[in-house]
Amino acid sequence: MRIQLNGEPFELPDGEPVAGLLERLQLVGRRVAVELNLDIVPRSQHATTVLREGDRVEVVHAIGGG
Repeated sequence: MRIQLNGEPFELPDGEPVAGLLERLQLVGRRVAVELNLDIVPRSQHATTVLREGDRVEVVHAIGGG
């Protein structure tokens, strides 16, 4: 299936959860925020939120500072 990842087309297997996408991007364990179709996906729901054809996903790295 094809999704939009940070504004670019990206191919994934059907039924891939957000957690699987993060694994493919080698972002597991990193501080990231995931937005799916304009809604934030809580980290606790990454494993159970399944991506669908045409979804728009934004992955943003959290940067600390002060």
